[in-house]
Amino acid sequence: MKKDDYDAETVEKAVVATENYLKEKYNDIETIEIEKVYRSPMGGMTVDGTVNNKYEFSIGVEESDFSIGSMVETDGFPERKK
Repeated sequence: MKKDDYDAETVEKAVVATENYLKEKYNDIETIEIEKVYRSPMGGMTVDGTVNNKYEFSIGVEESDFSIGSMVETDGFPERKK
């Protein structure tokens, strides 16, 4: 996993927040693989990864409290819980 832009503690908090968000908000999440945590060109923290070894996502994480600010996923991504 690429994590050059942040220290290990910050990366771990972002990873935990991302995993919790995906498990809480989406159905049928079997596996989560985090590929990189980095500062986006716009300056925000971004976490990229894959769920279920197939569907990619990119999540914007607020650095102040590690809340999820935005998310983009590929077609076929598991559906949101209702």
